[in-house]
Amino acid sequence: MSLLHEAHPDVDAPSVGGTEDGARQQAIKQIERRRHFHIEAGVSAVLLVLLVATWATSEYRNAGGWPTHGFSQSSSIPHVWNYWIVYPVVVISLILAGRAWSVYGHIPISEREIQREIEREAGRS
Repeated sequence: MSLLHEAHPDVDAPSVGGTEDGARQQAIKQIERRRHFHIEAGVSAVLLVLLVATWATSEYRNAGGWPTHGFSQSSSIPHVWNYWIVYPVVVISLILAGRAWSVYGHIPISEREIQREIEREAGRS
């Protein structure tokens, strides 16, 4: 691989190095990122299911039944469930969405972008 690619791992290796091996390495890296994301998504889904099941079980016991009178911050009202579950679900979902964006929204730097930036910087001097 070229020195430029080692310094900037997002640089598209085939356009910088001009080799098929660079394209292959970049493709392997992206496949690994996607596989790791799928594992993270699966673990997050299992975690959320367990968390919601634990919450529902504890709230059912604490409130003495289903939430027929709605939701509240207080846990001591009969038939009213505490809605704290919203916070960890939102946080885990936002983290997972950020990871999805970093994996699927990742666009390597192209040689054309590098040349354009070099020309722009040269124009300033």
